[in-house]
Amino acid sequence: MILELADIRIHPGQQAAFDAAIQKGVNEVVAKAKGFRGFKVNRGIESPERYLLQIFWDTLENHTVDFRQSPAFADWRAIVGPFFAAPPAVEHFELVAKSD
Repeated sequence: MILELADIRIHPGQQAAFDAAIQKGVNEVVAKAKGFRGFKVNRGIESPERYLLQIFWDTLENHTVDFRQSPAFADWRAIVGPFFAAPPAVEHFELVAKSD
């Protein structure tokens, strides 16, 4: 399984609207993508305009090819993109260890 980690910065004062938008975007668009396995969203406490979006994929290509190169990606960005203060920093990770 692959973890996509997106570090998102939004415009100040938009937290409540973004909270709703990101849930809508993942549930209505991303969750339908090939290889999607789940997600988590966390909002910063010290920096409330900062969000960490974690999406779990079967393979790296499920995100980078199947989703990012599909029309669904534009649908996703139309929902969440207007809130972005800067382009999100996105990286991918493989699991090394976890707790029981």
